[in-house]
Amino acid sequence: MPPSANASSRGCWRGSRSRAVRSPTRASCSTPPRPNGRACTKRAEPAENMARMKFAVRSRPAPALPGVQGPARVDRRTAALLTRVRSGDVAVCDHVDLDRATAQALVDAGVVGVVNAGPLISGRYPNLGPQVLVDAGVSVIDQAGAELLARLKDGAPVRLDEGVVYSGEDQIATGRHLDATLVGTEMASARRGLAAQLDSFTHNSTEFLRREQDLLLHGHGLPQTSTSMAGRPVVVVVRSHDWEGELRGIKPFIREQDPVLVGVDGGADALAAAGHRPDVVVISAGAEPPSAQVLRRARDVVVLVERGAGRAVTEPLERMNLRPARFETSATGEDAALLMAAGAEARLIVGVGMHATLDEFLDRGRSGLASTFLTRLKVGPTLVDAAAIPTLYDGAVRPRHLLGVTLAGLLALAAAVGITPVGQEWVADLEPTVSTAVENLRGLLP
Repeated sequence: MPPSANASSRGCWRGSRSRAVRSPTRASCSTPPRPNGRACTKRAEPAENMARMKFAVRSRPAPALPGVQGPARVDRRTAALLTRVRSGDVAVCDHVDLDRATAQALVDAGVVGVVNAGPLISGRYPNLGPQVLVDAGVSVIDQAGAELLARLKDGAPVRLDEGVVYSGEDQIATGRHLDATLVGTEMASARRGLAAQLDSFTHNSTEFLRREQDLLLHGHGLPQTSTSMAGRPVVVVVRSHDWEGELRGIKPFIREQDPVLVGVDGGADALAAAGHRPDVVVISAGAEPPSAQVLRRARDVVVLVERGAGRAVTEPLERMNLRPARFETSATGEDAALLMAAGAEARLIVGVGMHATLDEFLDRGRSGLASTFLTRLKVGPTLVDAAAIPTLYDGAVRPRHLLGVTLAGLLALAAAVGITPVGQEWVADLEPTVSTAVENLRGLLP
C-alpha cells in the first residue's frame, strides 16, 4: 500500500477494492457508481411508470334474459298460496278454471307470473280468471304438469319465457303460454259448452236448498250482531273486480246516508283503505282474515264455519281479545252477508264488487253457484248493484245549492222592487252613497 494512503481510504484505492458481489439493482432507478464512490439515481421516465400501472378492465354487463323472473311460491291450493305471495313473486299452483276473485287477488298481491299445473280454462264454462291475469300484464303458463309442484322448491328463482319455465339455465317445465288471443279463443269455446254446466245447476240448487232450508225460508241460524241494520241502508263490500271504482262511485251515498258498512274478507281492508270504518266483518272459512287493526276497529266480527265445527276456527280471533260470532252455513261469504242484512230487515242493500252478469255468476263454480242464485232470490228487490247508485242517487241538498237559490231570489226581489216608484226613490237616495264608495275604492287602488 502506498505511504500516502491511510486505512480509511483503503476502499477508494483500485488495488485494494474487494471482490464482494453486490446485489443487483434495478436499471431504472440507479446507475453504476461514479469514480468518487457515490451512486447517483435517475428518476423513472413517465412511460416506464405508465407501463407498471394496472388499469381496471370494465366488464360489460350480462345481457338481460327474456321473459319475467322472480322467486317461486309453490302450493297446490291457491287459497293457501294467496296468504304467502308478495310483489314480484311467481305463483305456482294447480287451480282448474281459475275464477275472477282469485285472479284479482293474485294481481293485487303483485305477482309477475302464474304457472298452473293443469288447464286454467277447462271448457266447462267461461271462467274469467285468466282474462284478469292477462289484462294486468301477468305472464301466464298453464298445463305445466303436476310434477313441477314436487320438483320446484318454494322460494327458488325461476324465469318464464314463451311457455317454458327455467331454473337458472335449466329448463324444468314446458306448458302453454296464455295471451289475450288464446284466452279469447278458449272462452268462446267454453261458452259453446255452457249448456252442460247449466244442466247440473238444478241438482246443485236442490242440494243447497235442502241443507239451508231453515236459513233461507225461516232465517234460522243468523248470528246476532250489536250493529242494528233494521230500517237502515247496508253496503256489502267484496274485494273483487272493479271494487275500487264502485266504492269510489258511492262515496256521496255513504257520506250522506250513513249506511251500515259490511266487509267480506278482504273487503274489510278495502273499506279501511278507502277511509271508512267497517261496522261488520264477515270472514269466510279458509280465507285469509283482514288485518288485526281492522278487526279490532269493527263492531262485530262474524266467522263462517261448517256445521258441527269446533272452536279451532275462532281460537286465533279469541286470542286477539275478539268475540267473533259463529255463522254455521255452507253459503259463500258475500251471500252470508246478504242473508244477514236481509234477515235484519235492512231498508236497502248495496253490493260492491259482487257478481252481476251471467258470466260472473257462473264464474263462481259449482261450490258457489247455487248459493248465489238462491240468495239473490231471497234478497229480492232489496239488493242494488253499486254500479247503478251514481245513476239512481243524485245526492242530498248541499249548502252550495241553498246559497245559489238564496242569491237568485235576492236578485229577483231587487229587480222587482227597482221598477216600482218606491224602489226608484230608494235608488235615487242610494246613488250618491254608491258613487262616493266607488270613488273611495278607486283612490285605494294603485
